[in-house]
Formats: sequence, C-alpha cells, structure tokens
Amino acid sequence: MPFVLSFIGWHNSGKTTLVSRVVGLLKARGLRVAVIKSTKERGLVPEPAQTDTAIHRRAGADAVALVAPDQFLLRTAPPAQDLPALAGRYFADMDIVLAEGFKQAAGVDKIEVRRDAGAPVLRGQVAGVVATVTDLAGVDGVVFGRDDIAALVDWIEARRAAAAEASHG
Repeated sequence: MPFVLSFIGWHNSGKTTLVSRVVGLLKARGLRVAVIKSTKERGLVPEPAQTDTAIHRRAGADAVALVAPDQFLLRTAPPAQDLPALAGRYFADMDIVLAEGFKQAAGVDKIEVRRDAGAPVLRGQVAGVVATVTDLAGVDGVVFGRDDIAALVDWIEARRAAAAEASHG
C-alpha cells in the first residue's frame, strides 16, 4: 500500500503548483509517485468526440481503457471508495500517492496550502491537517514556506518512513 498524503486549500491557493514541485523533487530522489486530483467540475471531456474510446463510452460501455506504448488511460464512473482504497487499487506499485483535494478523506494526512490571509483556516474545520504551507505570518503547527520544497519533501519522506515502519511493526 503506498503512502497517501493530500494537499488541501481553497481555490487558487497554489495547490497544483506546490504538488507539481513536490512531485518533481520526489521523482528526482528516485521515488515512484502518483497524483490523484479531485474536482467539483462535471461533464469533463478529456478526449475528442470521434476517438474510439469516446465512441465506446457513448455506446454505453461502463469503462473504457486505452493502452498505448507510453501510457494507460482509464475512464469509468467514479468509484464509491475512499482515497486510501483508490490509491491501493490503482497505484499499489507506487511509493507515494499525492492527492489534491479530498478535504473529507478519512484516515489521510493533509497539508493545508494557504495564500489568502482572509480565507478561513481549514485546520480547525478539516480532520487530519498535519502541516501548512504558506508565507503568511502567525500560522501555528508544522509550517513550511512556499519555497521550502526540499524541507517539505524531507518531512514527507520521514512521515512516509514512519508510516511504513508502523505498518510492519
């Protein structure tokens, strides 16, 4: 089971930029990394209407997969599973799964990304917030600056190692 960690924050807080920077450094350190992003948008069409997979979906297929030399794409209805179950099912061969969103995911540590001092603090509203990434002053707990990516990744790796040790002990 891969280590799962979610980055949460309000719209335009910088989650995607931060996660992409963390992914880059984790990959540079030799880890296998997956990302699961949640969205509230509906009706997304990630493929042109005349592709074979789109035709199969319109025909009523419950799931369609595309296997190419360089990737595997799966399109299906969203599973009624929690974030750790999704990570274990689809990304069992990864070292770490970073999620973007999933504020209400049970049993998942979360890092709050804050940019706007006027936005409500999620730490008191959302269970599992273990750290904050922000350049704002006066934030309590474990805090990393927006450009402290190496320190953040060191902390994530230590947390991943502790979780692995706990699951084997």
